[in-house]
Amino acid sequence: MQAQASRPWSRRKGEPKPPSNGGLGRAFGYLKSQGRVPYIAYAALLIATIAQLAVPEITRNMINAVTNGYLANTILERVPALVLPAVTAQMNTTVDQLRANQANAETLLINATLFLVLFSITRGLFSFVQTYLAERMSQGAAFELRNEIFSKIQRLSFTYHDQNQTGQLMIRATDDVEKVRLFIAQGAMQAVSALLLLVVTLIILLLTNWQLTLVALPTLPVALVIFMIFGAISQPLFVAVQQKISTLNTVLQESLAGIKVVKAFVREPYEQKRFDAAANDVLAMSLKVARTFTFIFPFVFLVAQLGQAGILYFGGNDIIRGNLQVGDYQSFSLYLTFIFLPLAQLGFIISQLAQAAASSNRIFEILDARNDVTDKSDAIELPSIQGHVEFKDVTFRYFGSSEPVLRQVSFSAEPGQTVALLGATGSGKTTIINLLPRFYDVSEGHVLIDGRDVRDVTLDSLRSQIGIVLQETNLFSGSIRDNIAFGRSDASMDDVIAASKAAAAHDFIVGFPEGYDTPVGERGTTLSGGQKQRIAIARALLLNPRLLILDDSTSSVDLVTEYRIQKALDNLMRGRTSFVIAQRISTVLNADQILVLDKGQVVASGKHEELMEHSAIYAEIYHSQLVGDATVDEEEALLETQGAS
Repeated sequence: MQAQASRPWSRRKGEPKPPSNGGLGRAFGYLKSQGRVPYIAYAALLIATIAQLAVPEITRNMINAVTNGYLANTILERVPALVLPAVTAQMNTTVDQLRANQANAETLLINATLFLVLFSITRGLFSFVQTYLAERMSQGAAFELRNEIFSKIQRLSFTYHDQNQTGQLMIRATDDVEKVRLFIAQGAMQAVSALLLLVVTLIILLLTNWQLTLVALPTLPVALVIFMIFGAISQPLFVAVQQKISTLNTVLQESLAGIKVVKAFVREPYEQKRFDAAANDVLAMSLKVARTFTFIFPFVFLVAQLGQAGILYFGGNDIIRGNLQVGDYQSFSLYLTFIFLPLAQLGFIISQLAQAAASSNRIFEILDARNDVTDKSDAIELPSIQGHVEFKDVTFRYFGSSEPVLRQVSFSAEPGQTVALLGATGSGKTTIINLLPRFYDVSEGHVLIDGRDVRDVTLDSLRSQIGIVLQETNLFSGSIRDNIAFGRSDASMDDVIAASKAAAAHDFIVGFPEGYDTPVGERGTTLSGGQKQRIAIARALLLNPRLLILDDSTSSVDLVTEYRIQKALDNLMRGRTSFVIAQRISTVLNADQILVLDKGQVVASGKHEELMEHSAIYAEIYHSQLVGDATVDEEEALLETQGAS
């Protein structure tokens, strides 16, 4: 398996960007897990929209009842009875009709008012149901998306994390998901409502007064074309905004994570400049989007006002000629707002659509990322290991690099042996221990445990049998007990205490007022470096692994503590295969096998005495890096003797 093989989630410089994969449509697929909620929400939207469409018709009846009643009262009271038939004939009505209008005006007004209240209550009730259920289903979909993103990020290999900044991943799991959620809850609902209003209103207007409808109709395609152009322009801008926000988030995350280093080196002004630059980029891109908005909306409203002006002119002439009643005109005007209101909403809908489409594609870039370290289809569970480890002609290259980090590395470690890895920085020590638990896969060759290639067994069964203490200690928010039992949450308190004692951590833990329930704070900030290191060692020892990896695991402790840890580890490593990266002579002298690495190759191997005699490189490392620790060992032994006495 080639670690440097091309992967769909990574793109080299100069390669074209892959086409959009319809991420927004896929995001809507997460609504399936919400059961009937989306269907009820859209049904409520339909009922609320129908109630809204009834309002102009009720308003028309109210106005016509009032105007007809007023006209009937005026004529019947002021026109003499002898000429009344002639007047009504000229008005294309009858005296009986006038009397009926006079008598029924108040009843019609009361009925119309009651219907208006009823439909308003109906619209308000179903709008509430629709809004609540839309929020509920969008939050449910966002919950599923965030969980899936987190799960995928957890499973992705180190190669992926090497190429993607933490801040970028965080913004996709938070801000990008929120933009998709907002579109599901608001934008999509508004789009359906706008489309329904637009289509039904056009039908009503054409059936009611097709001549006036034709006056307003030419403005619609103009507005639609404008919004289509706006959508095409805005989506790339929103993608750029999200990228700038991701960069800003990365600067913030890095600065907060390294706040002690920033303060120690008085780099606050520099970090402030970095943040200001990133914030200015976000501001500039956001203003570019805002300029697009400020141009598009006044232009669309101008088009809408031109249509309204045409209706006012031609409708007014029809009223003057008696061809159109005031109530009919008012109803037509209200329905006309249901044409232009969706057009106005369309701008916001397209804005949300563009943001959600850009964000959803960024989300699915993570979810579609293929892991280069996965279980094979025929992978088996690794049985309890004995601890025989063999590297056979192993070559490794990091992704995107043609220069090997390891070159044809071969060695064998017998069960129970302690193997010390020694070499200058960049010689490949850490890479070797990363290949054992398959944090990376070899480019060439084989890594074997008990004769089985690590690629032929499942990752869980492999890693669960390897205890690891890395040079950089990572603790999690929670209690000390939680951190020690991180790999075995079902461990008993006795097991936790036993591991702590073996790691020389028990004494300082019980010295805290809350003992093992003491909170460690974010990244273990409430503990010293040595305390964190000992808790990390206890965490690894609790697993009782057959294979142990210690990456300079005693680098942050004092002399006495290191001596005690080393003695405890000597006992605990007995019967276990242990790989140790250390800078102190005690580890090297006690090792069953020392591998000397130089530029990715094993240039010498053997015990201390053999290497001192036959390896010039080892002798040089010994004298330049390790010999000073001989006095350290003497001081440790002396301190222990004094403590025992």
